[in-house]
Amino acid sequence: MAKAPPLLALTPLFFFFTFFFVGAVVGWRPWPSQKPNTTDFLFGGSKKYEGSSEFVHLKYHMGPVLTANITVYPIWYGVWKKSQKRIIREFISSFSAVDSKTPSVSGWWKTVRLYTDQTGANISRNVHIGEEKNDRFYSHGKSLTRLSVQSVIKSAVTATTRPLPINPKSGVYLLLTSDNVYVQDFCNNVCGFHYFTFPAIVGYTLPYAWVGNSAKLCPGICAYPFAVPEYIPGLKAVKSPNDDVGVDGMISVIGHEIAELSTNPLVNAWYAGQDPVFPVEIADLCEGIYGTGGGGSYTGQMLNGKDGATYNMNGIRRRFLVQWVWNPLVNYCTGPNALD
Repeated sequence: MAKAPPLLALTPLFFFFTFFFVGAVVGWRPWPSQKPNTTDFLFGGSKKYEGSSEFVHLKYHMGPVLTANITVYPIWYGVWKKSQKRIIREFISSFSAVDSKTPSVSGWWKTVRLYTDQTGANISRNVHIGEEKNDRFYSHGKSLTRLSVQSVIKSAVTATTRPLPINPKSGVYLLLTSDNVYVQDFCNNVCGFHYFTFPAIVGYTLPYAWVGNSAKLCPGICAYPFAVPEYIPGLKAVKSPNDDVGVDGMISVIGHEIAELSTNPLVNAWYAGQDPVFPVEIADLCEGIYGTGGGGSYTGQMLNGKDGATYNMNGIRRRFLVQWVWNPLVNYCTGPNALD
């Protein structure tokens, strides 16, 4: 029998206080002249722009990963247009759409699938959308804390009518907040985060992620490069591929969080660094990198459509801009649109 990793020996009370005072595993997005990607913080300027095999030490800490068919349960908090829901649904459905035009979202997911558990089983090939829940009347208000985010999820799985299924082994509960909802630390370098629910609040331990629509609050931070910060004169935004700056900006954050939830659902599996309270995960290592040469404030080489839109991969019918993830075989960031 394998010895339990140190993190598993920590008490639930430790996780509660860690979450309350420190916060969940966050995904922030850099913008020009402001924030480099996470590997810059960890390893200084001696890294390659697309990651460094010499300085990045991603390790497996023996915890579970999502090897069974993954079901994403969207929770639409606030008011959402049908067109916005369609964009996000197609992006998630594209993870397993192997027939998409290259470079593809499914090609990007192949890198995530390289990660394994203790038995050698890979992250699941199959990702699909399960039941959905609408919370259009803001049941917990328009300003959420990290803990009230879990209360929203509790409401979704315990609703008297059409509750979401309880799926702790392969479910991803994706809370999406509309553009008039503020979540604790939103826009303060945080555009999304993931963690797991506490039984004391929700009744179950469920991997979940939150991602917010930044269109009204901070598009220059969380929807970059489709919007740019006002304090950087002369910088021009690029055209979003689905004509919705807020939602197109959410897409990469959603990809970031699902990739990390799949490889580190209970914050005790795949991450770099010595501190499980502040794990640096497979998407954090490639934050802000969308193409060859990317790093720091440079996104890397992306693709331009005939309509002038900027993207780097194709879905089933749509185009998306999605950040790269860390490839454990070559020890640097890779993506399906990489140049030879």
